[in-house]
Amino acid sequence: MMSAVLSNPNHPEYGVATIPFPIPHDQYTYCMELLKALEIGDAVKADCKVVAVDSFFSVLKRTEMLTVNVEELNYLAKRLESFDTGEAAQFQAMAHKLELFELKDLINLTFCCQQATVITDFTNLKEVGRDHYMNIHGGCASMEELEQLDGVETAVLLIEDNEGTITRYGVVYDNGMQLSQLYDGKHLPCYHYEADMTAVGISSRWEPENSRNVTWIYLPASKGQIERAVQRSGIADPKDMRLFIADSSFPEEVDVALDFQCDNIHELNELALVVEKFSIHDRKKLGAAVSMAKPENASQIRRLAENMDLFEFAPGAHTPAEYGKYMIQKSGHFEYDPNLDEFYDYERYGLQHMDYQSGVFTDRGYIAYVGTVDLEELMADAPAESYQREQDFQMGGMT
Repeated sequence: MMSAVLSNPNHPEYGVATIPFPIPHDQYTYCMELLKALEIGDAVKADCKVVAVDSFFSVLKRTEMLTVNVEELNYLAKRLESFDTGEAAQFQAMAHKLELFELKDLINLTFCCQQATVITDFTNLKEVGRDHYMNIHGGCASMEELEQLDGVETAVLLIEDNEGTITRYGVVYDNGMQLSQLYDGKHLPCYHYEADMTAVGISSRWEPENSRNVTWIYLPASKGQIERAVQRSGIADPKDMRLFIADSSFPEEVDVALDFQCDNIHELNELALVVEKFSIHDRKKLGAAVSMAKPENASQIRRLAENMDLFEFAPGAHTPAEYGKYMIQKSGHFEYDPNLDEFYDYERYGLQHMDYQSGVFTDRGYIAYVGTVDLEELMADAPAESYQREQDFQMGGMT
């Protein structure tokens, strides 16, 4: 965690705002309001003057007096918070060696600094050699390789054959590292800082499907975060917008059922807000319910998710006998006595129970809908929601 004192470079008389970075999820809206009061904090423009930085990463002091974009600064802070002590030394030493100041370069450095070797203690050459070997092999090595490695010799060769750069963070050897260009100055690379349901990519329909020109939003998110992501994408017409999911924690059936031709970010976010609270069992149950009900969009899936209590689910049951066994042994509806197991007719009970249910067997098990209204009616939008969906689509998810 770090904090930065930010001001309006054109109106220092407006005062300052001290913002924690990474900005906590529950403080995001409040922090944006603080910046808005100073007429700064744009989603795209660099309009925040860094008056002071308080961070373990002292190399970030060189950003003081620069004018930066708050979303870039937040992203950099997220990347750095995941670093261990070794990575922190690599990042700071290489930033010093390469004389990096701009946030774009510092962000890109977080993706490649792990290639460098930083020596902070010359008394343990065996450990230095081991670390160096790992650095030049992408951080991966088998136990057999490390056991056969002569760490001292590896360290001595490094020191004798290469010119290190002395920094306050240690002596750094770049090992031929080239500064990454993963971040192009506009599209921040996909990075899961917190546990989220899914990352949604926003790109132009006119871009190739494998284009790296993607703006990412991590759901569930606040309304403000969604709006700022759309702004960063630079896509004004919703008809030109393509959405897709990466690294989803939704059940697979949900991912398949989502319709990105019709669904907008707000609908996906509402679904994520509901499913985020689900246990593993409930997510499996939702997957089975989606297989049964065959919803056509995020709104219908959300309505299923909000009414999981109207479904009876027997995970892993794929035959009437397995269903009957689940109901008697695990459902909690009966006081099961294992000593009487040979007297239970699981298949007969399963068939009898299924006779008065509207249930199906799915890959996840048996599921039955026990509600009083038709499934189609359960999944249907209320008139007000239908109107809101249309408004959201017309505005590209911006409300």
